[in-house]
Amino acid sequence: MQTSAPSPAAHKPPRSRARRFLGDLWLTVVVSTGAAVVLTLAGNRPLDMGKETVYSLCIGLVALLIVDGVRLSLWHDAPRQRWRISFLLLLVAAAPVAHFVGVNIASLLLGAQPPSLATYLTMPRASMILFTLLATCALAVLIANRERLDRVKLEHSEARARAEAVERQALQAQLRLLQAQIEPHMLFNTLANLQGLIAIDPDRAGRMLDQLIQYLRATLSVSRMETTTLEQEFAAIDAYLGLMQVRMGERLAYRCLLPDALRGVRLPTMLLQPLVENAIVHGLEPKVDGGMVTIEASRRGELLDIAVVDTGLGLDASATRRGGGNGVGVSTTRERLQALYGERASLDLSPAAPHGTAARLTLPLEFA
Repeated sequence: MQTSAPSPAAHKPPRSRARRFLGDLWLTVVVSTGAAVVLTLAGNRPLDMGKETVYSLCIGLVALLIVDGVRLSLWHDAPRQRWRISFLLLLVAAAPVAHFVGVNIASLLLGAQPPSLATYLTMPRASMILFTLLATCALAVLIANRERLDRVKLEHSEARARAEAVERQALQAQLRLLQAQIEPHMLFNTLANLQGLIAIDPDRAGRMLDQLIQYLRATLSVSRMETTTLEQEFAAIDAYLGLMQVRMGERLAYRCLLPDALRGVRLPTMLLQPLVENAIVHGLEPKVDGGMVTIEASRRGELLDIAVVDTGLGLDASATRRGGGNGVGVSTTRERLQALYGERASLDLSPAAPHGTAARLTLPLEFA
């Protein structure tokens, strides 16, 4: 029994009509019971409390059926001003009808003689009809406040959803920019090496070109996707390491260890490649005898751990070659993790035993 029409911002009702009616029903029971208590105390008839409660509940429920039935079925989308005027007229008309019908129902339930319509309107009953109108108006105010609160909550929820959508769009734009920094870096390095090999070792250049095609086939299908699976990510890493192995020959060995249970785990696309590329470019390639890089995924509770461990020059030597710091690949990966997961993900670099570098990536475990 709200006294104002729903606002345009809440095009859908905060609740379904059935749920709204049930919410109005319990309020009606509370108000009707309170009215029975008031009438009993005012008449100083404590022994009539039960009977007054039955009469009051019957009158209140009949009034609810009339007013809510019309309100929810006919005036749901009515203009605001016309809705208010019609609603007030409905309350005035419903009060005598609800009182007469409710008194008759209660009389039948209590075994009393129901009053006839011809002799119904007496001065005491007129005052009770006025009391019924006041109680119904009070109930309408309570229901109006409850539904207004529902609309406010709905509007707040919609505003928050819109803000989250804008935030997600900004985040995706940021991630696409970060990803765009990774892909050309690797491809330009490979093409530069391929150009040099064509003149001095055509056969090796041909093998490198074959591996490059295999790598592009493994990555292009998912490179523009927001997320991929560990199985697809490891396939791309395997193709990349195969490409690097053609370039470095026997100086490079590698292992990719992915448990079957983790193949369907979801993670951001191209997340591992900059870490593996760092291990090759700054750890193993400058080392005279090369070494091995191992990529291993494991589960730790509800977290996914991925380790990229190389037997290269180590953190101090590789940082010196890069002029200090962790390099573009590591910093870009950290930025992506921060944008996607906040404090729930981390990337740590540490010395590997007996030599080399270990990059350990931790992020929430999510299955595709």
